Amino acid sequence: MTLQRSASAQSPSAAGGAGVIGSGHSDGVVDAAVAALLTVLPTPTILTATAGSGAVVVGRAGGAVHGAVVASFVGATSADLAVVLADAGSLDAAAGAESGLVSRDDIIRPALERAAGVLGLGVLGDARIDDATALFLDAETVVFDLTGGGVTFGWFAIRLRQNGTAAATGDRTMVGNLGRINNVEMALTVEIGRTRMTVRDVLALEPGAVVELDRSVGSPADILLNGRLIAHGEIVVVDQDYAVRITQILDVAESLT
Repeated sequence: MTLQRSASAQSPSAAGGAGVIGSGHSDGVVDAAVAALLTVLPTPTILTATAGSGAVVVGRAGGAVHGAVVASFVGATSADLAVVLADAGSLDAAAGAESGLVSRDDIIRPALERAAGVLGLGVLGDARIDDATALFLDAETVVFDLTGGGVTFGWFAIRLRQNGTAAATGDRTMVGNLGRINNVEMALTVEIGRTRMTVRDVLALEPGAVVELDRSVGSPADILLNGRLIAHGEIVVVDQDYAVRITQILDVAESLT
């Protein structure tokens, strides 16, 4: 994956309005977000992210922008994210959209989760297919062209929003901002293993099929909060229900590795 930026790219600092994160911080965050997105985005080739223009994308692929996969992230740093595919129809066909088993937003959501993961603690809302024209045309939105092998696969747009006052106000402000989402439910997942499968293999699954995972017997389970690894544990049984006993809590640096 290659990442390139130019001085002419749309930037959250372009509008200079309130609630926009400083340009130095935002450039690093959005670069990390698109880099993370490309590690998971299902594509037939390795993609390169280059700075683009929302107006150009809307003018060139307005129809595709109407069918973008969008989601919003709420946390200390919030963001609106969107992925537009140049050929969404082929992805829908590969996913078996007519069967209702897998949808386009189901396929793209893991990539959006990975991109949102660089923003820190927070909650990523449901991914949905929606019109992202306004997002792409917003001066505060950073847009990337996603290309590979000389072909444009799609575009990624991200608009950062700093909640509350400037981040420099310290930990007390951070705690106050997070207090606003204390009652928001987050998904806690216990993962005993994973594997990668093609869409073809997923559609071929049937009762009795065995899927081999990448974890050996006796290995600790991963505990993920909203998709981010936060702890390790062991599977136990409590009153005939599965449960997990926490054996290790990871700090921030460990959870990002």
